[in-house]
Amino acid sequence: MDILFLVSRTESAPLLRGFLRACERRQIECGCFFTGPAAQLASDPEIVASLHAGPGSAVCEYSWERFGQGQCPIPLGSQTDNSAMTAAARRIVSL
Repeated sequence: MDILFLVSRTESAPLLRGFLRACERRQIECGCFFTGPAAQLASDPEIVASLHAGPGSAVCEYSWERFGQGQCPIPLGSQTDNSAMTAAARRIVSL
């Protein structure tokens, strides 16, 4: 994966949407790991649609239980998954 977005703030939603659209236009492989309150963003339809085209994303399972609602449309994971995704990414963007 070229870029991994580590998303922990809900306020970063507009930035994330823009970055994901730009990655899609430029055919840059990207993924996201959502944690903390930003787990809520995993149910945003525009974000979900952009991520399904990429190599992989995950939502912290604990954060989804705390902040999410219903079934998560993005796979649930752990901080171990976050570490593995970080190791595989060429670049990291923290939002």
